[in-house]
Amino acid sequence: MMKNIYWIPLIVFLFLALSAFFAVAQPLRQITDANLRIVNIPKKIDRIICSGPGCLRLITYFGAQNLVVAVDDMETKKRKFDARPYFLANPQFKKLPVFGGFRGYDDPEKILGLKILPQVIFKTYATMGYNPVELEKKTEIPVVILEYGDLSKNRKKLFNSLDIIGQVLQKESRAKELVQFFNQHIHELDNRTKDVDDKKTCFVGGIAFKGPHGFQSTEPSYPPFRFVNAKNIASTNDMTGKNFHHSNFSKEKILQANPDILFLDLSTLQMGEGHGGLHELKNDPVYKGLTAVETNKVYGVLPYNWYTRNFGSVLADAWYIGQILYPDRFNDINPEKKANDIYEFLVSKPVFNSMNSLFRGMVFQQIDFN
Repeated sequence: MMKNIYWIPLIVFLFLALSAFFAVAQPLRQITDANLRIVNIPKKIDRIICSGPGCLRLITYFGAQNLVVAVDDMETKKRKFDARPYFLANPQFKKLPVFGGFRGYDDPEKILGLKILPQVIFKTYATMGYNPVELEKKTEIPVVILEYGDLSKNRKKLFNSLDIIGQVLQKESRAKELVQFFNQHIHELDNRTKDVDDKKTCFVGGIAFKGPHGFQSTEPSYPPFRFVNAKNIASTNDMTGKNFHHSNFSKEKILQANPDILFLDLSTLQMGEGHGGLHELKNDPVYKGLTAVETNKVYGVLPYNWYTRNFGSVLADAWYIGQILYPDRFNDINPEKKANDIYEFLVSKPVFNSMNSLFRGMVFQQIDFN
């Protein structure tokens, strides 16, 4: 019996050695990431992490949240407001171990210290935070760079990244479904509105950009306006034709243009009582003089940015904005139901009511200043 005991350490050693051998020797395949880097990845992927703004959102669109073994600290922070549908649909994210800071500030030591090591690291916004090439060298884990893109002029970048994710996770059919889904919505919105002649002028304020802002904060190329061919006063100046993602539009220009309809991005509520776009519209003499404020033609919309662009909310906002600007062309649409349909397709849960409750029930509602 004692002789058999002496064999135990040798058996354990051989088992570990063989496990390490097979882990290293597992078959690999090559993919090309968004930076045109050739990346060697395991043939089968079942453990990943997502670094950078919006990265986990894209993975959730693939229904691959069960593959995520750790998160950045953005997912574990407690906050009063949260407008990320992918997170609301997946509360388990906040219980996962943390591998680094938000906005791509990864910690190689924390990654290597995870109980379950990822086989692949997806990374958006490659120039932000920890350098992806260095991260790959330090961890010896393949890093796949993605370009986040948008649903406007950089749509091809987004679709290319969806294609890359589909290749890595071997979910190519889902990547095609996602591209088709976005294109179909945008195409239908355009079809309903492209021949409108007498367009009302509009403006959206309070858009977040690396944090909450007041009413002057806007997007000159705001996609929901583009999708419904709206007459956005912020895109009629010398920025027309350029790809500006964020701008502080002067109060004087807003007053001068005096748009027919105003939309308030409700991310501005994060600034608290006595601050932000809602407070300014109620109390600032310049804004109070706007016809849209005087006639209660101000409407709340879902946050456009929240840890970068919320693509599902962008589509949902477009359907609602279309209904406000052209009610006769969208009289068959229930904006709340449309939003839930979009969220169910993208994040597998109808989370509109959860978000609306966080934002005082003001989403897709007329704001009464009286």
